[in-house]
Amino acid sequence: MKTLAEWLPAGKRAAVCFSVDDVHPGTSNDAYEAGGDLERGQLGHVAWLLKRHGELRVTLFVTADWRQISPFPTRRLLARIPALRDRFYLSRILPRGTMRLARHREFVNYLNSLQRVEVGLHGLHHVRRGPESPAEFRNCGFEECRSLVEEMLAAFAEAGLKYVRGLNPPAWDLSNDLATAAVACGLEFVASARDIQTAISPDATTNMSGLKGVSLIYPALICDERLIHFTSNFQATSEIDRAFEIIGHGGLLAIKAHIIKNANGHIALDGLDLLYRNYLDVLFSKLRDEYGDSLWWTSMGEICRRRFAKLPGTNAS
Repeated sequence: MKTLAEWLPAGKRAAVCFSVDDVHPGTSNDAYEAGGDLERGQLGHVAWLLKRHGELRVTLFVTADWRQISPFPTRRLLARIPALRDRFYLSRILPRGTMRLARHREFVNYLNSLQRVEVGLHGLHHVRRGPESPAEFRNCGFEECRSLVEEMLAAFAEAGLKYVRGLNPPAWDLSNDLATAAVACGLEFVASARDIQTAISPDATTNMSGLKGVSLIYPALICDERLIHFTSNFQATSEIDRAFEIIGHGGLLAIKAHIIKNANGHIALDGLDLLYRNYLDVLFSKLRDEYGDSLWWTSMGEICRRRFAKLPGTNAS
């Protein structure tokens, strides 16, 4: 694992980015609201933070055709039968195309209109057969991974939704085959690790959700240095001191939220709600007061653009 060299602009001591997973066109009339109610719903929290903090940048990781209804098995008897359970969806899912982006023009237009917001990729359907249903790419070989990524990209293009070339795989699940397929499809970054437990230090590496052994606080190069990797290292349950420690080591404070707070009884600890929004408001204000212009308020896509602009044969912006 190699960290990304010279990733900070001149005069900046550290950086902050904020990303939100599981965004899709589901409304309050569906199983749960995940952005489809636009500013009237969960995305209203994002809009409020953007209005309060003019320096903030946000990455929304959007699923191309969301089909998952429950993140946990509801067919409990079937879920207990080894081998057989791997052949079936263990909870009810939406019909293919229900949440396909092109069918939700108002949602797409709204996302395209947002300022200081970028959209990244968060799976095709966000569901798979067998246990751990959100881990869509689990056990997929290279060709299947490439096919899924290509279909995902086609769905975004069909809808006309602007996006950056980065993937946050559902359930943080990144295999070598998926990483290689992502490169083959022209992607530039992945965000496939969350670690809010490991102590902060310049040498700290991830040991929680998703990819293990990559830098906890710095953008890293993986897949033969063909992909930039970002680790989410802060969420609603984290103490503010953790944020200041990351900044103190010149790292990237990568804050994570999930757009869905309550998914059919499953309460996400980092789900966006009024309490989390207000906590972020306090955090952002404290960071601005403490560090002023020495902090780079950025996004994963912007870090990638800066890196690739510096590569030989590219035109610096």
